[in-house]
Amino acid sequence: MKIIIPMAGMGKRMRPHTLTIPKPLIPVAGKPIVQRLVEDITRVCGEKVDEIAFIIGPAFGKEIEQNLITIAQGQGAKGSIYYQEEALGTAHAILCAEPSITGKTVVAFADTLFKADFVMDTNQEGVIWVQRIDDPRQFGVVKMNEQGIITDFIEKPKEFVSDLAIIGIYYFKDGDYLKKELQYLLDNDIKDKGEYQLTNALENMKSKGTKFAPGKVTEWLDCGNKDATVYTNQRVLEFDKGKAHLRATSAVIENSVIIEPCFIGENVKIVNSVIGPHVALSKGTIVENSVIRNSIVQTNTKINSANIVNSMVGNYAEVQGKSLDLSVGDYNIIA
Repeated sequence: MKIIIPMAGMGKRMRPHTLTIPKPLIPVAGKPIVQRLVEDITRVCGEKVDEIAFIIGPAFGKEIEQNLITIAQGQGAKGSIYYQEEALGTAHAILCAEPSITGKTVVAFADTLFKADFVMDTNQEGVIWVQRIDDPRQFGVVKMNEQGIITDFIEKPKEFVSDLAIIGIYYFKDGDYLKKELQYLLDNDIKDKGEYQLTNALENMKSKGTKFAPGKVTEWLDCGNKDATVYTNQRVLEFDKGKAHLRATSAVIENSVIIEPCFIGENVKIVNSVIGPHVALSKGTIVENSVIRNSIVQTNTKINSANIVNSMVGNYAEVQGKSLDLSVGDYNIIA
């Protein structure tokens, strides 16, 4: 089994947090989004994952590349790095990992998390994971027949055709066939809304007889913007509630109240404060005389005399004397 993770996007909706790191490496409940995604997919695959290929931007840097390889190795898989030089659509992004697209293949876009209670049926020709949502206009959607087979793929429909949104995770029994259909789009300059779209390749495969079944998850969690990511952090903390890994033994907590569930990382120091519920404090962060609720605070940040809710605060930042809903990037000072 191969897992292909396209993650070269700029993450503009998550700025300022994505000015210094890619969106999929932003932590949720103490782990990078992409690490959680890889772990969850590996869990439901039902067979060994041999390779995890990451498609990134060329400017991400060697440290990030090594972090991604380490994430793959943590699942017992080889990590591979590929580059997408220009944003030309989902089909183009996947094809950047062309050497790794072979055999049984999962494609997963790295701005989404999910919860599922099934093992994937790898005997299916293809599985498209979907979730029913209220407003599907910003997503690709599918239509199904009475036998539960997908009949149509529509990219971001302006008019209502279906409320089954594609969540960005796909299984293909024959990766080489997928690769051939992706290449066909590029060779013939077949675009939709100005880009090479995976849904066009899926449509071509379906018209040639490939049967795609829907894979339904119990919960789909978006990490597309600040508010969505803070909500996802809340849900993941609820899933992991009571687990030992949520509080590091090196954390120092003095005269403070922790309202679970929370994640408290290595060498975090909390003094005269109320933390939680649904707060993630990453390693090295110091909180004094503050109240923090429903927020993500990244590494080595200092918060003093503040009241923070529904917020994301980056690495090496400082917040003092504020009562705010914040979105603070790395190395910023708010006082």
